[in-house]
Amino acid sequence: MSTIFKRTKILATLGPATSTPEKVKELMKAGANGFRLNFSHGTHEERLDQIKWIREASAELNRPVAVLQDLQGPKIRLGALIDNHYDVKKGDEIILDYAAEHHDNVLPVQYNLAEKVKVGEPIYLFDGKVRTTVVDIPSETAITLRIENDGFLMSKKGINLPDTDFGGDILTEKDLSDIEFGVTQDYDYVALSFVQSEEDINNLRQILVSQGSDAHIIAKVETKAAIKPETLEAIVLASDGVMVARGDLAVEAGAEIVPIIQRQIVALCRKHGKISIVATQMMASMVDSPEPTRAEVSDVATASVMGADVVMLSDETANGSYPVEAVAAMRKTLMYTQENWPVVVATEQVVSPEELRRNAISRAAVTVGVEIGATAIIAETKSGATAANIAAMRPQLPICAVTSSARAAQQLALTYATRSFIRPDGEKAGTGLAKELFAQQYFGEMKKLTVVIVSGRQPGVTGATDTIRVRNIE
Repeated sequence: MSTIFKRTKILATLGPATSTPEKVKELMKAGANGFRLNFSHGTHEERLDQIKWIREASAELNRPVAVLQDLQGPKIRLGALIDNHYDVKKGDEIILDYAAEHHDNVLPVQYNLAEKVKVGEPIYLFDGKVRTTVVDIPSETAITLRIENDGFLMSKKGINLPDTDFGGDILTEKDLSDIEFGVTQDYDYVALSFVQSEEDINNLRQILVSQGSDAHIIAKVETKAAIKPETLEAIVLASDGVMVARGDLAVEAGAEIVPIIQRQIVALCRKHGKISIVATQMMASMVDSPEPTRAEVSDVATASVMGADVVMLSDETANGSYPVEAVAAMRKTLMYTQENWPVVVATEQVVSPEELRRNAISRAAVTVGVEIGATAIIAETKSGATAANIAAMRPQLPICAVTSSARAAQQLALTYATRSFIRPDGEKAGTGLAKELFAQQYFGEMKKLTVVIVSGRQPGVTGATDTIRVRNIE
């Protein structure tokens, strides 16, 4: 059966190339289901405009979309260098000093590394282009590095510390200020950078809840500490979703491990009913080219076959020359893939009794839908959990989530195979939506619409899903 919307969703990053109401609407019409606002750049005033444009376009197109606040985290960068350039050779020594400006071989850094690093640890400069080793800590604000390969450095370029333990101190003063701003705005998700353990997630959740935020948390996996098997699953369980941040992860842990870690994360998210986001350079050539490479198309298709909930565009839509075309190309790839190749079956793993119950109801709904030839599954949901649990089964049927919560509807915009609709709670919310969609010929012209409705005996109560019904609408 041909579906009318893509199952794997698209998250587009806004930036200078797309920071207008017209571009936001164009991206949404091209296939963007959510927007990432990168707090490593820009001002709070710019974010206010962007959120306004997103919500206005969403209302005009009658399409819930998700907005993600991406915190910078301890993304450490060099400071300003003289002439924006400094050559280095293997064997040279340089000093990174938090309290100094550039002079001789002393380079400024935007973080006091002397408080965290140890002698012998590797440090990668310029996003991995220059590799170094810590050989001394001469003061409370400075560290001495030995250069391991020829190269050059530029102002404000990123620094990676794969073996440095930040001891849970990953929220910077800037992050806390951005969180304080974000909780007053209409954000559906907050992405936490450089997560090292589940405690980082728990700490952020306490902060959000204490400030009255109901935003969900996305853990960005991009450190060696996070990908240890026992740590990774704990991070998935503690979060509402996980982003495979492939750029920094490749620098910190090695590019060769990224494809395997990506598969492990998607599988764990499916196991526990969490959102999985595959990010970084998915269509990087489209920053400058109107067409993607075959390797990029394959990368996007592979993520879809794995069963990823979301694929993300970064520079392609933030700074590229072809942002709308990048979204359209990604959508075209996803649609063709889902119509011509099934999602790989997730490996069965041991789960808790509560997860077994949840999975049993969701799996039964999908099985019934397939065996009776249903057109769609309708999930009555308050928090969005029911729809997310069904989506974790990766059905080929579309999922229509009906909820009274605008926040849940917007968060579900990134959930696999799900389109959300905001309607009042009620015993017949699912049946009412089915009749509405049939009258609108939402699924095309048909004499009868058959749907599977998943609901609870207590409409609007979170966690009470226990009923599966089949309805024929004529």
